[in-house]
Amino acid sequence: MSEALRVGLAGLGTVGGGVIRLLDANRELIARRAGRAIEVVAVSARDRYKDRGVDLTRFAWVDDTTALAQQADVDVVVELIGGSDGPALTLARSTLNAGKSFVTANKAMLAHHGYELATAAEAARVALKFEAAVAGGIPVIKGLREGAAANAIGRVYGILNGTCNFILSKMEAEGRDFAEILAEAQALGFAEADPSFDIDGVDAAHKLSILASIAFGTRPAFDTVAASGIRHLLGADIAEAAALGYRVRLLGLAEDGPDGLFQRVHAHLVPVDHPLAHVTGSLNAVVAEGNFVGRLLFQGAGAGDGPTASAVVADLIDIARGEYGPPYAMPAASLVAAATADSGERRGRAYLRFTVADRVGVLAEIAAAMRDAGVSIESLIQRGAMADGSVLVAIVTHEGPERSVAQALEKLRGSQSLVGQPLWMHILG
Repeated sequence: MSEALRVGLAGLGTVGGGVIRLLDANRELIARRAGRAIEVVAVSARDRYKDRGVDLTRFAWVDDTTALAQQADVDVVVELIGGSDGPALTLARSTLNAGKSFVTANKAMLAHHGYELATAAEAARVALKFEAAVAGGIPVIKGLREGAAANAIGRVYGILNGTCNFILSKMEAEGRDFAEILAEAQALGFAEADPSFDIDGVDAAHKLSILASIAFGTRPAFDTVAASGIRHLLGADIAEAAALGYRVRLLGLAEDGPDGLFQRVHAHLVPVDHPLAHVTGSLNAVVAEGNFVGRLLFQGAGAGDGPTASAVVADLIDIARGEYGPPYAMPAASLVAAATADSGERRGRAYLRFTVADRVGVLAEIAAAMRDAGVSIESLIQRGAMADGSVLVAIVTHEGPERSVAQALEKLRGSQSLVGQPLWMHILG
């Protein structure tokens, strides 16, 4: 075998420890598959003396994370620090400028700086790998970049955040409201103390921008992802969806069409016969639709030390084999800065939920706003009064332009009949 691939590891949290344990547990198998051994030789983290459950005395300790890029005995740097800027970005730039390959699980950094880093990696003729940045241990990036490389991808979409999927699955199974399930998820460690990035769709938007770039040959465009989350969902919305033959999932969806690139993270009603309706708990799943291969479904664990470490080490095996390739499936110079598609022209069906005062004329007011905006109502359901005296009204629309729904909701803005903001969920077609 050739000489070992020597790794500098920055970040020794859950995933960093998992990488070390995986390399230890499967050392011989990995060496046979890679054609040479893969060895961690240097590590760096904020706290040198924290007990991480792995033996770190065999590795050189580097206090300045950025210095890993300059270590003479390091061939490739693995970054597991996190953050779109700061030390992680400094390390990425330093590593690529030093002519060394770089592996990361940092979706935020790639969403904001992926094009710059891909350009630098190609100029230095080194690898930039990030399988672990999207959907944990699911090989969706490799699947799109390599397995589906001959296909024109029509759209890519899926469940990209395990925390939200865990919450929605629990709401679905137990009939409880969002706030109660979120508190439970935090207690179990499925949700952060500040869960905003997850429940407001930002984490999924980071991942979607990476997938869209690979699928469509566009530059990562996180700033054009329209993102909203699940914090305003009620248990009643989940129950209503079930009665209509749907399940609620937070989906990231991207399409590239003649009007430009469309990217959105939004709660959707998913038909019960669609594969994504059966993805529960903290699992992730991604669907890609190719013009020759048809529908591809990638499903599995989207987070955790084992799955994420598996993706990191898979990237290291590729590098050990000399398998580089353009980070975003085609040379960075070929990635286009796509125009942003106008969501108002998109056509589809919608689920609208209103919390209203229990009084005469409310339904007529809502129906008139829909009529005036050109929204055709397929069904309207009113539920009994809740404890505070308000009433839930759920509407499912016929297919039509999204602009019309937006105009109807704007007509109702400030109405004394509405208690709180309406909820708009798209129905997956």
